[in-house]
Amino acid sequence: MAKYEELKNSVIFPLGESVVEFKPYFTGTSYLNMLVTDPQFNCPIGNVTFEPGCRNHWHSHEGGQILLVTGGEGWYQEEGQAARKLTVGDVVTIPAHVNHWHGAAADSWFTHLAITTNPQLGGTNWLEPVTDEEYAEVEG
Repeated sequence: MAKYEELKNSVIFPLGESVVEFKPYFTGTSYLNMLVTDPQFNCPIGNVTFEPGCRNHWHSHEGGQILLVTGGEGWYQEEGQAARKLTVGDVVTIPAHVNHWHGAAADSWFTHLAITTNPQLGGTNWLEPVTDEEYAEVEG
């Protein structure tokens, strides 16, 4: 299993703080370091890090989202589609209103930049948790 010390020495941006505000919408522990928050740019960007096995709940974004994978290995799955394994350098473009989840592989830390597109259209719509059975199925 990739240890945090290994990840810490290879990450581009600092880990940030444990996500308290969004903890009800995650299974496991995640960290957030907001990199761009200035509203004049209309494009919030956060560095999100997931401990091994951590994943967020099913959700959608009113204006869409882009993920840029910068560390570790993880998963992305849209509702009704097969899960996609994510590694460093992968880009995921998520259209508005598409239910999906993303998170770390069971044996790896996972870091991505989360770019909120069209934030003026609204925020995140949180749905039900990804069950242990759903997660085990993608882990194979």
